[in-house]
Amino acid sequence: MGASMTMHKGTNVAVPAGAVRVEVGRHAAPGAPDVDASALLLVAGKVRSDADFVFYNQPAHASGAVRHEGKRTAPDRVTDTLVVDFGTVEPAIDRIVVAASADGGTFGRVSGLYVRVTDAASGAELARFDSTDATVETAFILGELYLRQGAWKFRAVGQGYSTGLEGLATDFGISVDEPQQTPPAPPVPQAPAAPVTPPQPRPAAQAPAPVAAPVVAPAPATPAPATPVAPPAAAPVRLTKVTLTKSAPSVSLAKQGGTSGALRVNLNWEVRKQFKGWGAKLGRAVAMHADLDLDLCALYELADGRKGVVQSLGNAFGSLTRPPFIHLDGDDRTGALSTGENMSINLDHKDLLRRVLIFVTIYEGARSFADLHATVTLQPQNGAAIDFSLDECTVPSTVCALALITNNGGDLTVQREARYLVPDRGVSPQRTIDAAYGWGMNWTPGRK
Repeated sequence: MGASMTMHKGTNVAVPAGAVRVEVGRHAAPGAPDVDASALLLVAGKVRSDADFVFYNQPAHASGAVRHEGKRTAPDRVTDTLVVDFGTVEPAIDRIVVAASADGGTFGRVSGLYVRVTDAASGAELARFDSTDATVETAFILGELYLRQGAWKFRAVGQGYSTGLEGLATDFGISVDEPQQTPPAPPVPQAPAAPVTPPQPRPAAQAPAPVAAPVVAPAPATPAPATPVAPPAAAPVRLTKVTLTKSAPSVSLAKQGGTSGALRVNLNWEVRKQFKGWGAKLGRAVAMHADLDLDLCALYELADGRKGVVQSLGNAFGSLTRPPFIHLDGDDRTGALSTGENMSINLDHKDLLRRVLIFVTIYEGARSFADLHATVTLQPQNGAAIDFSLDECTVPSTVCALALITNNGGDLTVQREARYLVPDRGVSPQRTIDAAYGWGMNWTPGRK
């Protein structure tokens, strides 16, 4: 199929694909509100339950039909992506609303807002709608995927709400457990018969790994469990999310509702360097994406004093069901074109954890973290998402401490570290981070 044309409000187009990526994007501009994508799965214009809402705090539908793939930041734009697999959409669902919400301002301050639908297999663009007339809205229904005579189509909607994600979600039957900041007001235009989609969490990236595997090995690896899927919501959904900063670097998991289930840690990145000119230099950029191998790792100390590391080096992938109750999903070497590197921590056994240091190393493909823009997201199975970005790296660092999780009387506290370390000559990244945080382990050379 050839390149699609930009659509106008109310127009529709066929979507001849088994699965699609729905990308909500905007121009990257200082001070602009963050934009989150979300989706509502509808039956006769309403959700069946809160579980039919896919967004940053509930990133996957139980059916597997819709999932939040996360955010990516490039020099010129920021995107948030949903994946829809039509083959697993339940027969009762006849419409999937794609929505966007603004965090920290109105859409009048967002430039270049668009929604784009591509074939998940080929990458071919199937539809695109650019929203250009936003003013005071804080949430938008950008479009909807709907079933007509056995075939899926996409309609451009462009319906704004001045009541934010909460107002939009409530309109489709979602129950929200947070009080509204302002009295509910009607949508800027009248609510259309189209569905709405909420925003989701951010992805993560792959990590570099040094030549070191700990003598104190973690528990034998077990097969990686499937990423936890948000179960049918028994309680109202939480729209809260937390962004850690230098001035507010820590948060209690208990206060955010994250006291049980799996805590998913995601690292995602983009190559930030801008190449002047295209052609051969573009090839360099693509090669840098393809060759870069980052490794997400974790040092752990259990309540009984045992210590170890979870990392792909030495196949120390850990386990969710026995000590250390931390599991690395696998070594993803496909770079920023993937969903990054992912790790899970079993909060049902949080009392057996004393501290966990999540860090990332460069295994190959770069000499330092310079020119990489990385985002870390911690998504509790129950509770608000926690995310933060890494500052620009200005030192020859090959290992970066991301977050320190400590047990304080049964409550886990997440501390943003975002600390770049520079190993001495001949010293592995693992030994370097061990020394900086006083873990006190013995290390021997290791490899993948």
